[in-house]
Amino acid sequence: MSRTEYEALLDQARWELASAADTDELEAARITWLGRKGRIPGLMRTIPDLPEAERPVAGRMLNQIKSELAALLEERRLALAGTSGDEEQEFDLTHPGRTPFVGRMHPITRTLREIVAVFREMGFDVVEGPEVESDYYNFEALNMPPHHPARGMWDTFYTKVPRGMVLRTHTSPVQIRTMEQCDPPVRIIVPGRCYRTDTPDATHSPVFYQVEGLYVDQGVSLAMLRGVLDTFAHRIFGADVPTRFRPSYFPCTEPSAELDIQCVGCGGGGCRMCKGTGWLEILGAGMVNPDLYGFVGYDPENVSGYAFGMGVERIAILRQGVEDIRLYYENNLRFLEQL
Repeated sequence: MSRTEYEALLDQARWELASAADTDELEAARITWLGRKGRIPGLMRTIPDLPEAERPVAGRMLNQIKSELAALLEERRLALAGTSGDEEQEFDLTHPGRTPFVGRMHPITRTLREIVAVFREMGFDVVEGPEVESDYYNFEALNMPPHHPARGMWDTFYTKVPRGMVLRTHTSPVQIRTMEQCDPPVRIIVPGRCYRTDTPDATHSPVFYQVEGLYVDQGVSLAMLRGVLDTFAHRIFGADVPTRFRPSYFPCTEPSAELDIQCVGCGGGGCRMCKGTGWLEILGAGMVNPDLYGFVGYDPENVSGYAFGMGVERIAILRQGVEDIRLYYENNLRFLEQL
């Protein structure tokens, strides 16, 4: 179709819209020209059949016609309604004002900031790092060389460009980066977003937030770790909540443990939330594996340290009584306003 034919088509469409005597005729003209099966969309569907050199020109012409007809349609609609849309509207000064909508902090953001605030009060510095990491920092320097079975604990996103990079599966790489740059003592927390190839369900998400902590100095002990984590649990869940340390395994700590709190749903009596045990796990922790010090140039004979890590969504769920993590990310205001 030549440019002359396109212009003739546009003139015909203009005439039909302008001559519509009422809103019913205008709607009929709209359907004829711009409806899903109208003439303009029909012509657009024929563009792929045109010679390759003609397709861009035809696409631009049809888009121009579509835009102009949409404007003419709105102009004619206002004319038929007896207004151009430009008249000043009367304003009743005695009418009650409208309460403006005020946004609030997302519950995950609020929980993250509360966690960070607790550890900052205990003397921890806040450090952040890149979300796209090398395999070295995400695994090897954390005592997980290639083919180490512990790598199976994390389902990892690998990048194609550049090759050999990953979306970090935890914020632990920042601990290594910080120790490379700083001599002891090092006392940091690392909040941030992490990624794993988890299938979304009530308790898992491929994108989530973590807060990890690290303290390395002379004379750091497991008892000091327990004291810090008990203080954190009491500040977040209440001063009277019982806690317990339970042995566990993590490749970058030895010995390793998990911190549990008494179930906030049943008070320790056993319920669906705690699977009848009366306890809820909130974080993992342990003494830094001495093998890690070799990657950062620390002398394991002179220093010791502890590390811990927690999922922010996990803490939020337990505090707020939410049963499905996906609710936090569906942007449902009716849900978010309750929190």
